Amino acid sequence: MADATLPDDIAVRVVRLDHDLPLPAYARAGDAGLDLLAREALLLPAHGWGLVATGIAIELPVGWAAFVLPRSGLAARHGVSCLNAPGLIDSGYRDEIRVILVNHSSEPYPVARGDRIAQMVVQPVPRVVWVPVDALGVSERGTGGFGHSGY
Repeated sequence: MADATLPDDIAVRVVRLDHDLPLPAYARAGDAGLDLLAREALLLPAHGWGLVATGIAIELPVGWAAFVLPRSGLAARHGVSCLNAPGLIDSGYRDEIRVILVNHSSEPYPVARGDRIAQMVVQPVPRVVWVPVDALGVSERGTGGFGHSGY
């Protein structure tokens, strides 16, 4: 965690809906994702999903968005991920951030209050202005279609 605000940092207004939970934070310096915590306990059924509140609401500046992503350790160790990853939080959204967790395993998974359940990445998102043309420029990939690269 940085001690000083960097010029590229963005100030995001946040309402703490649960003052007993810490605000989302970066686990290590250089991390891109802020850890989101569970506001409530929940038992995710085997092969099921559930909506988990995080205890925060945010106000992103226009031109910015937040993306909710799975935690790789939770997925690797327990088969738990985010159902609609990435979850998109637009700048106009003001309600509590909630995460749709899915349990891909054959065993129920208990989510405890305060567990790190997902990560959130905040990024600038420029608006698209369409430019109609008759043809597109040539690229190395070309027009081979989905799966064309062979990977």
